[in-house]
Amino acid sequence: MVFSKLFRRPATPAPRVPDDVVVYAIGDVHGRLDCLDDLLGQIDADPARGGRRPVLVFLGDLIDRGPESRGVVDRVMAMCAASVDVHCLCGNHEELLLSAAEGARQALGVFARAGGKETLLSYGVDEAAYEREDLKGVQRLIAGHVPAAHLDFLRGLPDQLVVGEYVFVHAGIRPGVPLDAQKSSDLRWIRSPFLDHVGRYERFVVHGHTVTQDPDIRANRIGIDTGAYRTGRLTALVLEGDTRRFLSTALSAGNYAAAA
Repeated sequence: MVFSKLFRRPATPAPRVPDDVVVYAIGDVHGRLDCLDDLLGQIDADPARGGRRPVLVFLGDLIDRGPESRGVVDRVMAMCAASVDVHCLCGNHEELLLSAAEGARQALGVFARAGGKETLLSYGVDEAAYEREDLKGVQRLIAGHVPAAHLDFLRGLPDQLVVGEYVFVHAGIRPGVPLDAQKSSDLRWIRSPFLDHVGRYERFVVHGHTVTQDPDIRANRIGIDTGAYRTGRLTALVLEGDTRRFLSTALSAGNYAAAA
């Protein structure tokens, strides 16, 4: 027993963020402005914040599926413009919209199947008009209804953010590849092998993209996409020093487009 204690590996210290900040990482909003406003209200009222500087990180997928994508983009754009401590990452759904706007046929097809209709309706497209269009017509609807300022904002979103010993991404990272060599396609789209990897990463990973009923807490990562577009549950991971906790909404469920 004595020898087993002598040779036991010391516990790995919990990752930390700087002591002067409290980080709120927000999962996939997917057009649920009601959930976003509720969660932001909780963040504003968070009594544990104290004198720390709040840093907000949106993990991407602001749009599609839910009914108010335009309102969500408006809200997040305004927040990013108002503070250097508000960050938004690019998700695969932002990539789809941008590629569809440029006429990429495959992206147009996926966009149309994965909640793009709801996005365009939020920008004022008539539903009957949408249903009449082919893929090229959908591209024209994007050009005619989504403001250039919104597309420019989405086009400028980064793929990752490092704060302290954490890295924030939309989907995940490819195991064995340094953070500065990761591909955008992985950071926005990856599932396996990222989700299956049990080894340590360069930094502790916080991500969205893959829906789980509750936050997916692992030794090397935490996933916080709790499917707000259909569950009404939007989750924020709160990081203070080496501690973690969660805030979440409990609003009405939705019946929106399937996942992609």
